[in-house]
Amino acid sequence: MRSLVTVLTPAYNRRDYIREAVESVLNQSYPNFEYIVIDDGSVDGTYQILQEYDFDSRFQLLSHPGKVNRGQSASLNIGLKAAKGKYVAILDSDDVFHADKLLKQVDFLEKNPNVGMVYGQGMAIDESGHELFLIPSDGHVEDSDPNKLLLDCYMALPGGALVRKSVFDQAGFFEEAFRASQDHDMVIRIAEIAPFAFLPGTVFYYRKHSESISQQGLERRWKVGFEILARAKSRFPYQSSTIRKREALLHFRLGQVRWFQRRFLSALWHFIRAGLGDPKRSMAVILGFEKAR
Repeated sequence: MRSLVTVLTPAYNRRDYIREAVESVLNQSYPNFEYIVIDDGSVDGTYQILQEYDFDSRFQLLSHPGKVNRGQSASLNIGLKAAKGKYVAILDSDDVFHADKLLKQVDFLEKNPNVGMVYGQGMAIDESGHELFLIPSDGHVEDSDPNKLLLDCYMALPGGALVRKSVFDQAGFFEEAFRASQDHDMVIRIAEIAPFAFLPGTVFYYRKHSESISQQGLERRWKVGFEILARAKSRFPYQSSTIRKREALLHFRLGQVRWFQRRFLSALWHFIRAGLGDPKRSMAVILGFEKAR
């Protein structure tokens, strides 16, 4: 009997994309999975579309009491509490799994019992499904070093990974106080617990569209980043250079947001903090050797 996999999808107002996401899971080549979709108080018809899949015994639709909106972290935590699988995968409600994602990643974890998480490449697509670029790029090598993952969250999350449920049990639940960057917070907590590995190949498609994160959302993301960094520092013996460079990166990102908001003095202050914290990388950006993505 093949190991059971739990796939979780938190869904909020994704009427235009939810069918494609759900069917990419139900059509997996790997046969033994349960699919838990948690509706997060959708008001655009998403919940009604999800009800159409009740006929499939592998599919389970959950929601918050009163069908209120509580955020992605709270929704994922409901799914984690209900999960029965040996492995857990997460798919955002506007993304799509490759048909062989579960098959390839389960096979890898079964053959490598010391690895707690495996991830592959994510192909960015536009609203119409046209392919844009891969993350991480071809030639990527994984050292299983939490320092590198904290500094630059280079994984395509969350759809790129498959995680042992036992590792999730150790890492704990998603932080419900975070309404941004909760995936980065979780993945570094996982990396602190168990070795992680990279398996080349596209395993999911993530959508870049007009509903993507706003400038206000970016500001929230980078502010939350400072709290994530503080918690990581208190939890794990990261290198001091990692902490310093991550803090510099967060200042740079906030500087970009402030500049876009035309808050130039605030932007300048953050850029100076970034330059002092990581002068080598800052100079590479200024000289054009590294893109300020």
